[in-house]
Amino acid sequence: MAMPPHTTTPATGAATAGATGQSYRSALTLLASLFFMWGFITVINGTLLPHLRSVFDLNYTQTTLIESVWFIAYFIASIPSAKLIERIGYQKSLVTGLLVMAAGAAGMVLAATLPSYGVTLVMLFVIASGITLLQVAANPYVAVVGPPETASSRLNLVQALNSAGTMLAPIFGAYLILGRSKGGTSEAGTVLTQAERLADAQSVVLPYVLVAVVLVVLAIVIARFPLPAMGQATSRMAKEERRHHSLWKHRNLVFGIPAIFIYLIAEIGVANLFVNFVSQPDIANVTNEQAGRYLTFLWGGMMIGRFVGSAIMQKVAAEKVLAAASIGAFVVMLVATFTTGGVAMWALISVGLFHSIMFPTIFTLGIRGLGPLTEEGSGLLIMAIAGGALVIVQGWLADRYGLQMSFLLTVVCEVYILFYALWGSRPTHALPEPVVEVAA
Repeated sequence: MAMPPHTTTPATGAATAGATGQSYRSALTLLASLFFMWGFITVINGTLLPHLRSVFDLNYTQTTLIESVWFIAYFIASIPSAKLIERIGYQKSLVTGLLVMAAGAAGMVLAATLPSYGVTLVMLFVIASGITLLQVAANPYVAVVGPPETASSRLNLVQALNSAGTMLAPIFGAYLILGRSKGGTSEAGTVLTQAERLADAQSVVLPYVLVAVVLVVLAIVIARFPLPAMGQATSRMAKEERRHHSLWKHRNLVFGIPAIFIYLIAEIGVANLFVNFVSQPDIANVTNEQAGRYLTFLWGGMMIGRFVGSAIMQKVAAEKVLAAASIGAFVVMLVATFTTGGVAMWALISVGLFHSIMFPTIFTLGIRGLGPLTEEGSGLLIMAIAGGALVIVQGWLADRYGLQMSFLLTVVCEVYILFYALWGSRPTHALPEPVVEVAA
């Protein structure tokens, strides 16, 4: 449990006492491990999808449906997660989220044993629901700790640890899933026998057992750690006072919700179709296992971009950095769509660098000026992560018009992010920043 409030800071929310600052630094370090783990588990899907495509003989639409189920969980679980946080508090909610994820990971072992496409979908939904609970709790926590003007920098810095998880996950998945399966080590287009598919299904057992164990250990650590109490910074307004304010008067939130939604379509579409794209004969002509290793560079660019973006945003306005990133992503996605060979492959890899700062920056711009409405706005922004479910649209485009041309959907997404950076992110009816209660 969090310790009783010790110090109340001014509107900036910055810690003032040495002990208080140390308390926050320790808490943020621990929270960074959560960002790492949910990034790691989310990106395992990037190698899991081509594996399941081979095991269950799926088309692109069925393959991307797996990822759609994952992100539908964000839409369904966000509001219940916020209610749970109000009821049992942030610390117990974080522990609950980790245990839910561990249960889903254990369920993936059952899905592999059967093997069952349907059970796989259900267990991925369970894991994603646990991650949703962590997202609803951790993102606003990090955003409100410290001066509002550096919120984007701070969240980008912590999200860089998320990217470290996403960078390592493809290596883990390529070695323990694709590298240990017939489908993962065969050339593109190889047709597996029924016996080979059954054997390949078993290759996910060890990775998910390891993940489940790590999640349980992390839950125990979080349960025993004295997290600072956030007080008013993360509590809803009193009903009577709430009547005088409306979330929908804040332009940066109104346009920020679809910005998160649309950005997730772009990020997840690139990540989940990356292995299939790179393994094509006219791109890199490699096996799925080898293509999975190149995915590490995509997520590595995300990590580097967030560290660099965090430093830049100490001096440059976050919306300007977001605008520059959207233009860069627009250009490299056009290159990936209309060229072939190494040029197309490295163009798609480089989009990770430009995508890196988008989610944390849009998030902090979206809650800017919401004051005591921050919690409600944060919940809506997390719910918008469900946009990743529309990756199934790109799967349909890939089946109908070709995998490479389907990335024109990503190009269109970058245009909206540019619009949000230049105009939609400007706050209207800004409220005073919330007061933060800090535990020693």
